[in-house]
Amino acid sequence: MGLFSLLGVAAQAQTAGSGVHMAQAASSDDLPPPRKRPQTRLRVTPYDGPDGVYPRYNPGPDAVRECSVAYVQEHRPSGTVITPHMSCYWRRG
Repeated sequence: MGLFSLLGVAAQAQTAGSGVHMAQAASSDDLPPPRKRPQTRLRVTPYDGPDGVYPRYNPGPDAVRECSVAYVQEHRPSGTVITPHMSCYWRRG
């Protein structure tokens, strides 16, 4: 019996607030100004050409690329290996 009396009280509490509310339009003075987002910045990444040389510069019309190649021993955990190493530079031709 006590259980039914508690359910009756909860039902009455929910229906007790039967007032009429009117919605009103807000005037432009009441609204805050719209927020402006900061302008997004573009991310600039360098472009590596098809030959993979960066930075690219113009060494001149008569420049020659000099390269030296040598086999070098490298000590690795799996053992000593021989690998080719190349270094290049530009010189005037």
